[in-house]
Amino acid sequence: MTNAVNVANDVAKDQAYVVPFEQLRMTDVEIVGGKNASFGEMISQLSKAGVQVPTGFATTALAFRDFLHHNNLTDRIAKRPETLDVDDVKALAECGKEIRQWIFEAPL
Repeated sequence: MTNAVNVANDVAKDQAYVVPFEQLRMTDVEIVGGKNASFGEMISQLSKAGVQVPTGFATTALAFRDFLHHNNLTDRIAKRPETLDVDDVKALAECGKEIRQWIFEAPL
């Protein structure tokens, strides 16, 4: 995977791997997910009122997609459920567990 990029280095949020919370708003849900976007929104809206919200950063969906691609997991994950009986709850759970294990074992 390439080096992580940061919005502070003039990289567009949708092309970054890491974005500081201070640069996030609720409009960024697709880029960083709801919880991370909420942190950014709280920081921008509540800090002016004196509410202290911890700072931090979000890793982006792009970073995750590139991680999957780099570890040859994108197609493997897409293909795993193809033969699955979606009415078999036990098989669905096992499929999810297997995919999570592949992600967990993949090097960063």
